[in-house]
Amino acid sequence: MSEAMTMHVDIVSAESAIFSGRAQMLFVTGDLGDLGILANHAPLLTTIKPGPVRVIKENGEEEIVFVSGGILEVQPDIVTILADTVMRNEELNEQAAEKARLRAEEKLAKGYDTDLDYYTARAELARAVGLLRTIKELRAKGKK
Repeated sequence: MSEAMTMHVDIVSAESAIFSGRAQMLFVTGDLGDLGILANHAPLLTTIKPGPVRVIKENGEEEIVFVSGGILEVQPDIVTILADTVMRNEELNEQAAEKARLRAEEKLAKGYDTDLDYYTARAELARAVGLLRTIKELRAKGKK
């Protein structure tokens, strides 16, 4: 049985490095849709949407973290996610995320005074929905 090809993955935010190590595969949502990254992937630079990032580690274990958005850079043997905010499973709060989603939807429904208000509400909604998606994915994997 041959060993799986791996790549080095770094997931970092302004606060800390959340993951740094070898991985078989990485799943993330880019601006144009979901991406699955393997070793020797073609170089890529894209922004990413708020939501779950799944890392299949070198040993086959899976780790899921939430990113609030950021940038994904892919090189043949190195993948880097520079995220605004990264949260691990134990930091995720479903009730707070649901309240944030409802607040953002209310802001959007009431209207807005400026374009900035509109885009701020849209960003808050995207972050809350991404958090809820991450929690749902963790629950489906039996990790939440």
